[in-house]
Amino acid sequence: MKIWCFPFPCFGEREEDSRASSNLYYCVDKGKERMWEGVLGNESEEMENDDSELGFWPTFHNVGAGSDVEELGLQVSGERADRMEQDEIFNGNEEFNEASEHFLRLIRDAGERCAATRGSGSQGGNVDVNLNLGLGGEPSSSSSSIVTAGRENCDRDTQNKRPKVHSFSLDWGSSFESEIHYLGSLHEEDDDVDLPESSVAGDNARINDDTFKMDDSEVRMDLTDDLLHMVFSFLGHIDLCRAARVCRQWRDASSHEDFWRYFNFENRCISVQQFEDMCRRYPNATAVNVYGSPAIHHLVMKAVASLRNLEVLTLGKGQLGETFFQAITDCHMLKSLTINDATLGNGIQEIPIYHDRLHDLQIVKCRVLRVSIRCPQLETLSLKRSSMPHAVLNCPLLRELDIASCHKLSDAAIRSAATSCPLLESLDMSNCSCVSDETLREIAMACGNLHILDASYCPNISLESVRLPMLTVLKLHSCEGITSASMAAIAFSYMLEVLELDNCSLLTSVSLDLPRLKNIRLVHCRKFVDLTLRSSVLSSITVSNCPSLQRISITSNALKKLVLQKQESLTTLALQCQCLLEVDLTECESLTNSICEVFSSGGGCPVLRSLVLDSCESLTEVSFHSSSLVSLSLGGCRAITSLELKCPYLEHFSLDGCDHLERASFSPVGLRSLNLGICPKLNVLHIEAPLMASLELKGCGVLSEAFIYCPLLTSLDASFCSQLKDDCLSATASSCPLIESLVLMSCPSVGPDGLSSLSCLANLTYLDLSYTFLVNLQPVYDSCLHLKVLKLQACKYLSGLSLEPLYKGGALPALCELDLSYGTLCQSAIEELLAGCTHLTHISLNGCVNMHDLDWEFHRDKLSEISTFYESFDSSTPDHVLVPKDPSDRLLQNLNCVGCPNIKKVVIPPTARCFHLLSLNLSLSSNLKEVDISCCNLLFLNLSNCNSLEILKLDCPRLTSLFLQSCNIDEEAVEAAITQCHMLETLDVRFCPKISPYSMSTLRTACPSLKRIFSSLAST
Repeated sequence: MKIWCFPFPCFGEREEDSRASSNLYYCVDKGKERMWEGVLGNESEEMENDDSELGFWPTFHNVGAGSDVEELGLQVSGERADRMEQDEIFNGNEEFNEASEHFLRLIRDAGERCAATRGSGSQGGNVDVNLNLGLGGEPSSSSSSIVTAGRENCDRDTQNKRPKVHSFSLDWGSSFESEIHYLGSLHEEDDDVDLPESSVAGDNARINDDTFKMDDSEVRMDLTDDLLHMVFSFLGHIDLCRAARVCRQWRDASSHEDFWRYFNFENRCISVQQFEDMCRRYPNATAVNVYGSPAIHHLVMKAVASLRNLEVLTLGKGQLGETFFQAITDCHMLKSLTINDATLGNGIQEIPIYHDRLHDLQIVKCRVLRVSIRCPQLETLSLKRSSMPHAVLNCPLLRELDIASCHKLSDAAIRSAATSCPLLESLDMSNCSCVSDETLREIAMACGNLHILDASYCPNISLESVRLPMLTVLKLHSCEGITSASMAAIAFSYMLEVLELDNCSLLTSVSLDLPRLKNIRLVHCRKFVDLTLRSSVLSSITVSNCPSLQRISITSNALKKLVLQKQESLTTLALQCQCLLEVDLTECESLTNSICEVFSSGGGCPVLRSLVLDSCESLTEVSFHSSSLVSLSLGGCRAITSLELKCPYLEHFSLDGCDHLERASFSPVGLRSLNLGICPKLNVLHIEAPLMASLELKGCGVLSEAFIYCPLLTSLDASFCSQLKDDCLSATASSCPLIESLVLMSCPSVGPDGLSSLSCLANLTYLDLSYTFLVNLQPVYDSCLHLKVLKLQACKYLSGLSLEPLYKGGALPALCELDLSYGTLCQSAIEELLAGCTHLTHISLNGCVNMHDLDWEFHRDKLSEISTFYESFDSSTPDHVLVPKDPSDRLLQNLNCVGCPNIKKVVIPPTARCFHLLSLNLSLSSNLKEVDISCCNLLFLNLSNCNSLEILKLDCPRLTSLFLQSCNIDEEAVEAAITQCHMLETLDVRFCPKISPYSMSTLRTACPSLKRIFSSLAST
């Protein structure tokens, strides 16, 4: 028995439309064919039922949206849309009738052909056909259905009418081998049958003779209405309109009234008829925004007349007639009304606004002659930037009033409006230039609950006779009448929490003792001199650009951060702030040494952790004794000559630019590193830092007295401390026994006694004695037994005899790196050093004028043996590195002979046994003529600026980089030299006059491994 499983696309002319196509799975049982009648009729019937449920779907234009206009065009005729869609469905049904009959014939013929091929029939077989058709009309999950043969009860979602696809299995009583073929196999057997190709996975299915059972598991094909509702709740109206075009189910879901309770047509072009249809479609809408829409008067009239549940109305950019304000009286549910940038009435008449339930009214930037507001439930009113000379208020419950920038309102009108609201809590009258102190006095008497007052940019008020005891927020920006006398009136506001006095040009002093004050601002007060604040809860102080400020006194238990930058005249600062953690006094140029007492222990800031005094150029002697200070910055304080710090927890310290410092004491401090190299005048130093690991005194040329007690110190750089003597070095060595790196470059006062004291430093591995006047190195040999790096650059008084213990006596057995650059050693001493110190890995002989040749051609009797050993080396294996076992082999890895003017010949044969040599630098050796090197592991060779170079022989199979810049060598010599360099990747022949940049191909041929060649005209 065979079962063919194949997909078949839906019938109709629009099969290419992905929205109207779906796969159909047919299971054909060979032996007996059975089709159900009424399949198409049931499908059509369900489609018609779905059509009857379709209704109106509104979309609207987006002004300036371009291509979205066609997509979001407002379609208000629901009946017309339904008729067009049903016509489309009926046409699809007719096409489906014809195609389905042809398809059933194909199924029947295929079954008969399979029965004839197998030669036997099957008994009791049932044929099930599962159809999931999307007909030629608009695809919709709600209009799709499944017709299942052999089952009268089809599972269906009763609420949403959405189909489900049942997964099923074949189960017969007697098991036998079954085969599942692709439809392509059937197509090959009968050329007359033209069916689409498909593949269906499935093998070894269980088959039973008697029954065909459906599995209980189900796969839902689409989202439920509840899920769609949840997803659509996150979409805006434009996206809802676009979603409605997907299918009928989405259109129904997106048209739910929950999504259309707020009509937002801000800056959108919508006609009155379209808006009326929207109101009729969704009569339960509660909010409307038609700001910027054309004909706003007619739109809002329709909204007021049609939407009985309207609560929020926003409109503007147009003209509103008087009839609108009369009509809103009947809109009983209205709670918020916002009118922005509109002309009310004809502009010369009084506009009455009467409403019993209105809570919020915003009339912003509107043009009207007179407005009369009688709203007994109104709590918030804004007339901001409206050009009205008169306003009458009858709002007994009003709590917030905003009349900012109402320039035409007179002083009397403001007084009348404000005093008519006895429960007023917030009043914004900023930019009302005509407000006087008399008006404020009457407002204070009438409005006993006034908490917030903004009288900024009111030049006529001084507050001298005004008492506002319940005030919590007071803003007086740019009030020219505010002076020091006004502070007495403000002091009566014992509930005051926020005070802003920016740009009060006549204010000279502020002295306030307010128990609840939390925030104060004083910005651009040009004549401000004195500030005294007392408040236990004061947490924020902003003082900026007050060039005359001289004295500040602050008492607070809540202030944690104080920033007073660029107060050039500030001389006195008194703080009693128990919680203050950070202070920034950058560029307070007039601060004196007395500031140190403020921030020391007992000075009023017991928990201060960070202090910044950068560029305080009047400080000369700084002394801090603090048990809490962690960070201190004195950068740019050029006048400081004396510094004393007793801050045991100090971890961060900056002294950049203090180039006049002469005496410094850090005892004790918690610093881990300290750089005093930028203090060239420092001559007395005392450091007691138990945690310090690094100390740099580089450039302290006059330092003569230094006591350094740092038991954990590992690195000390005393370069160019020309006055540092042996006794100071001895004391430092005994008190800092863990020093590993010591730099005494250009310390000519250090002698044998000081070097002998280095025996206390058991961990010393790095010693730099360059540019000193040393003659004898025996103290170094005796005291620095574990030394690994020794630098003796430009030690012109050292002779070859002083180095004999290195290559004859076995001194400094751990030494790996030796720098003798710019010395006066003779040729014989250098040769003996190179021959005897085979344990050195790095040697620098830069600028040695007495070195003539570097010729290691010796032990010729072993040359053949070494050559034989070379032949066994496979240069084609780049990962192989030759490591000989002979103890006589040199460990040298880097050799630098830069700028040796008298060297003429360099020969390193295999007998030199330099198996570890990786880098050789001979650049700037102007008289070098011949180079012959055989080093199996050499990687880097630099012969740049060797102008006399003529002969170059290389047997370096691992060489990767060769630099011949500005060499006078010819092309043939270079070609012959690189032939044996099988791993060479980089070749630099720039500015070589005898090498043409056009002959690079010849060099590549000679050395195929080359990747980069640099020439004077081009680089490849």
